[in-house]
Amino acid sequence: MLTGQAQSRSGLRQYCCSSSVCAARKVPLYRRSIEPASLSSPTLLRGMRLRANSAAAAASPGGDEPSKDQAAAPAQAAPAAATPAVAEAPSYSPDFIRRRLLVFVGIVIGYSSYYLTRNSLTYTAPVMVADPVLHMDITQIGAMTSIFPIAYGMSKFVSGVLGAKFSPSVLLAGGLMATAAVNIAFGFGTSLAWFCFFWALNGTLQGVGGPCCARILTTWFASKERGTYWGMWNIAHNLGGFAAPLVAGGFAKAMGWKWGMWAPGIIGIVVGIFVLLACRDKPEDLGYPAVEPTDSKPKKKDEKPKADIWGSLMNSVLKNPFIWGMALTYFFIYVVRQGVTSWFVFYLIKEKGIEDAAQAAVRVSGLELGGLVGSLIAGRLSDGLIRNSGGKGGNVGKRVTVVMWYTVGIALALLAFQALPAAIPAAVQWFNVFMIGFFLYGPQMLIGLCGAELVGPDSVGASEGFLGWIAYLGAANAGIPLSIIVKEYGWNAYFSTLIGACAVALLLLSPMTKLRSFVQRETARKERLAKEQ
Repeated sequence: MLTGQAQSRSGLRQYCCSSSVCAARKVPLYRRSIEPASLSSPTLLRGMRLRANSAAAAASPGGDEPSKDQAAAPAQAAPAAATPAVAEAPSYSPDFIRRRLLVFVGIVIGYSSYYLTRNSLTYTAPVMVADPVLHMDITQIGAMTSIFPIAYGMSKFVSGVLGAKFSPSVLLAGGLMATAAVNIAFGFGTSLAWFCFFWALNGTLQGVGGPCCARILTTWFASKERGTYWGMWNIAHNLGGFAAPLVAGGFAKAMGWKWGMWAPGIIGIVVGIFVLLACRDKPEDLGYPAVEPTDSKPKKKDEKPKADIWGSLMNSVLKNPFIWGMALTYFFIYVVRQGVTSWFVFYLIKEKGIEDAAQAAVRVSGLELGGLVGSLIAGRLSDGLIRNSGGKGGNVGKRVTVVMWYTVGIALALLAFQALPAAIPAAVQWFNVFMIGFFLYGPQMLIGLCGAELVGPDSVGASEGFLGWIAYLGAANAGIPLSIIVKEYGWNAYFSTLIGACAVALLLLSPMTKLRSFVQRETARKERLAKEQ
């Protein structure tokens, strides 16, 4: 009898996982609190045994669907198995939650430190120019800062592709410690050639961070919750951007420009060691089952080997028209983002009569804060749409829908910013910029997530790298081209260009509102094969 009860409890845990893989695993990922007294109920025991049998059938070869005998089981046990709450909102085991939280904290702090070592020169440069020993001017600083985005954009693409063959947690930690070491080496230089070389090297190493975090997020968090956690991870941009002036600028002012580079470098090495100890590539590395179904069948002797790096890039990324659609959308979203961050201060001074750059900067300071809030809410909204869909439709398409809503919001907020009179209170203008950031950073975050979910686990890094490369091409086009538009045609043409970019993004996204994720496509394929058998 005790054995039967234990088997029943095991069956229920396996059923709650709603995954054939989870049912086959030995380590329980989901647990339910069951009162011991309730196990004595014959009806409940019978229902639990039926669920255990269903889970076992799903775990067996060709067992994606229950047998006809199981489908005709007594009606009194069926409602419990069909309850949406069980399948839609399973609870993870406390041990898994703690371990996953540690991994999540590791990637958030880790990527924040990437931003710290990336922005260190920005807040150290004024002290370098003021140092009479270096004999530097703004033009030389501009040469260094121009090299960085070129190296960084290419690095995101290359590291995303090549990194697919290496451990993302090791790459994340190693890349951070390497870029930290570059910051420290930068501080020992005295010549422009030295500075340019190491800053270009820093840009090359910085591209490792984003694709690695994307790969870890997709393996530790299931589709129905991934948008929320991806949005929370996205605040690493804001945390790192907030810490950079405090750390780099503070140390440079107090102890000299060298410490403006050394302090972020030392912090990066310490955080890199923490990331290396805290993060793991996927739950299976620690004995937990996968959070979503994966193909765990042993490889057959006559099975063809996996494609090489180039083949994986071509088949999963470059030959996927929807990835190209996402990339082009990213291009235009980054045109708007960089266009806002680069030119709003100039617009307020030239067109709205703001007295100086300091006052204009205060009015646009809400952009990052709005972006933080918008990213979090966008992730929650997309997760909510997926959960409420009841398994119908495409998960990626649900996230694309949210991106389209936000893109319309960007256009409306830009029109409002242009229409506000010069005499409007500063608080109103600040809130308007806050809303621009709110709507702008949601698509920036979700497009990357859509690209990660469209491809298989082995191609997530390549997808993120490709999307990031195209995005930074868009950012580059917000510089000189927009400056020419403003100079030749005025600020009305500038706003028309940004709103036109939003319109093109909406046009590109419109065919993708029903897109299914890779996991959904694989599940449908297995069900189809099971029916054919």
